[in-house]
Amino acid sequence: MAVIRPFAAIRPCDKKAHKIAALPYDVYNRQEAKKEVEREPDSFLKIDRAETQFDDSVDTYAPEVYKRAHDTLWNMVENGDFCCDDKANYYIYELTMDGRTQTGIVACASIDDYKEGVIKKHENTRSDKEQDRINHVYTCRAQTGPIFLAYRANEVINVIVAKTKLSAPVNDFTAPDGITHKVWIISDDADIHAIEKAFDDINQIYIADGHHRAASAVKVGFRLREENPGYDGSEEFNYFLSVLFPDEELMIMDYNRVVKDLNGMTPKQFLSKMEELFDVEPCERNDRAPECTGSFSMFLEEQWYKCKVRKEDIPDDPVEKLDVSLLQNIMLAPVLDIHDPKTDARIDFVGGIRGLDELERRCHEDCKVAFAMYPTSISQLFDVADANLLMPPKSTWFEPKLRSGLFIHRI
Repeated sequence: MAVIRPFAAIRPCDKKAHKIAALPYDVYNRQEAKKEVEREPDSFLKIDRAETQFDDSVDTYAPEVYKRAHDTLWNMVENGDFCCDDKANYYIYELTMDGRTQTGIVACASIDDYKEGVIKKHENTRSDKEQDRINHVYTCRAQTGPIFLAYRANEVINVIVAKTKLSAPVNDFTAPDGITHKVWIISDDADIHAIEKAFDDINQIYIADGHHRAASAVKVGFRLREENPGYDGSEEFNYFLSVLFPDEELMIMDYNRVVKDLNGMTPKQFLSKMEELFDVEPCERNDRAPECTGSFSMFLEEQWYKCKVRKEDIPDDPVEKLDVSLLQNIMLAPVLDIHDPKTDARIDFVGGIRGLDELERRCHEDCKVAFAMYPTSISQLFDVADANLLMPPKSTWFEPKLRSGLFIHRI
């Protein structure tokens, strides 16, 4: 059973929500974040990335940066930019991008469920990236960026969500990137109890996106347990801020690969090698997108090719049969000598949100070959996590991104 609790959120007042809501802290570098805060002074990035309030000579991870994040957050609460709900609720968060809508439940998940594997991971985390958010959450005494979780759709939850969405949202705005965000509050005690009970009957919850934020929030929770040895489990630090989406509403985009050289081969030699390993045929530019799992497209010397993995080369293992694994194991490692894509500077990754034109641009600029992947499915993600395995790096790209600052969980 999964413990998914309601909570009393700190939320931006309606007239400020569209200004405060910000993309996740990790989609920007320092200069991009600073430019965004200059564009929108109320952006939550000035809290999530408080180094934007300092001269570039101040280290991003300096203690005074986290102190500034704390002070800015609680000053905004005190000044009325945020309101504090007086009871524990669930919330509904709807995002619409390009006419497609997905709707999640905003709630708090249990750090014990994370530790015990009820909340399942599919990626490793890096300690240096964790430490930044540990410092941020611990110093602010608040979780400000929700973890993107997924679950197998539940009819009880679906009905309550649909009923609640018949009322007017408390927030409704379209961000500069064209994505519409709406928020509703589920405050009815009977509905709250029904949702809590429905999650009790769900045995697995999956981290879709936000592995580092999740790991950091959990480590802060256990640290606060050590500092509060009399804790009884009801304290807010035992839970972390999440948005939970039913699997049927989620879309994973492709995560494509570009490679900077052909490992000493000419394009003709490389194409010949590809034809030994895969079923390869040229295709028109307007037909360049891969059509199904077990296939990918390649851009080489101004020509697109459709490439298909041979059936005998597809194993049963849930990780090894992923398209990104097949490309890595059949071609990238043995042919191009790229054995660790996490660290090899010869390979780069392009999120599907950038489109296939970006692959062509990279081949015109600094790369020799590009591979357009068929997106990993949510069921494949569940299969990998259920087997307690990990996906290769850069296997999934989720859109749209959850905004930070719309919901804050005080711990």
